[in-house]
Amino acid sequence: MGPVQIKEDIYWVGALDWNIRDFHGYSTPKGTTYNAYLVLDEKITLFDTVKKTFKNDLIESISRIVDPRRIDYLVVNHVEMDHSGSVPEIVELIGPEKLVCSPMGKKALIDHFSREDWPYHVVETGHQLKLGKRTVSFFETRMLHWPDSMMSYLTEDRLLFSNDAFGEHWATSQRFDDEVDGGELFAHAAKYYANILLLYSPLVRKLLANFAEARIEPAIIAPDHGVIWRKDVAGIVSAYDKWSRQESLRKALVIYDTMWHATATMAEAIGEGLKQEGLDFKLLNLKCNHRSDIMTEVLDASALILGSPTINNGMMPVMADMLTYMKGLRPIGKVGAAFGSYGWSGEAVKLISETMREMNIGLVGDGLRVKYCPKKQDLDRCVELGRQVARAAIGLESSGSRPGATS
Repeated sequence: MGPVQIKEDIYWVGALDWNIRDFHGYSTPKGTTYNAYLVLDEKITLFDTVKKTFKNDLIESISRIVDPRRIDYLVVNHVEMDHSGSVPEIVELIGPEKLVCSPMGKKALIDHFSREDWPYHVVETGHQLKLGKRTVSFFETRMLHWPDSMMSYLTEDRLLFSNDAFGEHWATSQRFDDEVDGGELFAHAAKYYANILLLYSPLVRKLLANFAEARIEPAIIAPDHGVIWRKDVAGIVSAYDKWSRQESLRKALVIYDTMWHATATMAEAIGEGLKQEGLDFKLLNLKCNHRSDIMTEVLDASALILGSPTINNGMMPVMADMLTYMKGLRPIGKVGAAFGSYGWSGEAVKLISETMREMNIGLVGDGLRVKYCPKKQDLDRCVELGRQVARAAIGLESSGSRPGATS
């Protein structure tokens, strides 16, 4: 699409990926972007590159501004292949004086590309690099969300190249937050946080505290995916503060799969019980909702009630998939229960309960099983389970005690 000026002598030179629909298990129905940034100064500097298949887009954008061979420094904030895939070709083209990266970044680049001869310039938190009239300060952000990750801050411009933090998977021809619908933008940002960074929430809290201590107050945040924040920087920082605390709403999720509709009928009755106690709820059939969209809902839910019929002495495959995905992201501060129908063995509910217990979800009861089709008395038990979970969730909110929560 060509370069876009952010400020005088600072340009977006990335690429749009309109067609990607899966990002290692995360659904991306509206594509994504691979953002790279060019800064013109005494030392011309390129911050990050793009996925290998989009390297020509990057080179074309740079070439509209300056001969790529005039670039002096290449900063690699993150070595994941959606950002570093084109590094070998770019290094070959521009012949940089310095390839700037974190200590773990150098190791990862060598591990990926087997090039120990590149002009590595290793930086750590607190290190600075003069470009001319501009100064870059570096902050290692290990495990946000790879060990090599770091951020780069243009001090004079108060511009933060934030790597994979504060981003969204969203391909749009607009490049700035004030050019797109704010509601949709924050929905994409929440989904990104829930599916990429939720696991690392304690590190997000540490990062925000470090920025406050160092009085880092960016006027612009330029992430490696999605649009650039220039209007509502305070809004996205505040959202990260809230999301990293994993603050919950009065909301329950009934997440289930069903075989012959018996478990679905149970889910509906559980929802009725939740509502009777004043807890809002959503019924999320795993056949109709992608795991990454469900995780976005999990981000601010206070209760999770998971249901599956038994098949082959286990749970339905999509429920096993959902639990594996959710367990890896480590949501905290939830209560919940398991339920499901069965024919003759009925192991699914027990297996779901065990996994929920491993996730530090505060279980209400030992799970609810119904043989074959639920009868009226069974549905009454489902309603009561919903009421019990709702009372537990509301009680946690009142007491401030949260299962799995850390200070």
